Amino acid sequence: MTVDELKRINNLTSNSLTIGQRLKLTSKDQAITPTEPEDTSSIYTVKKGDSLYAIASKYGMTVDELKRLNNLTSNTLSIGQKLKIKSVEPQPNETTHTIKAGDTLYSIARTYGTTVEAIKQANNMISNNLTIGRVLIIPTESAYNTYTVKAGDTLYGIALANGTTVEKIKDINNLTKNNLSIGQKLLLP
Repeated sequence: MTVDELKRINNLTSNSLTIGQRLKLTSKDQAITPTEPEDTSSIYTVKKGDSLYAIASKYGMTVDELKRLNNLTSNTLSIGQKLKIKSVEPQPNETTHTIKAGDTLYSIARTYGTTVEAIKQANNMISNNLTIGRVLIIPTESAYNTYTVKAGDTLYGIALANGTTVEKIKDINNLTKNNLSIGQKLLLP
């Protein structure tokens, strides 16, 4: 049902409602008790301090997509309001990652053996800004192999064993020094 239909059925002239106001949901004057959707993973409940932008960003949507999905005509939200959101469903060659405090696109990319650009492309991102709690789609097929640094490893030795150069490894991994840590994950061409 559209907002205009709801206003017409209830003879409303504005979009304002009052707490406890009863609305007709059919033209036959029948009251319908709304039911909760079965798939609650695609419903978001608005909390204090939320904005359309923050909610859209968290779920990899644009504000326009969020408004269109929920038939919203304004940017005003109410605490407790239920909004439909786009479910994040990875494809067979993808996985998901929920952003935690301290995460960066670079650290996430290294963890999953992919690149920042691949993550940004998979999530339609234009900036490197992250929102805690947002679920990112992570492409798992990468042009790079992952190598875990062991005791005694050097960049030169790793490069030699993998048919590449120290400079290529440093460039791919955004390294400024030759220092390595045991357990560190490196992307290799």
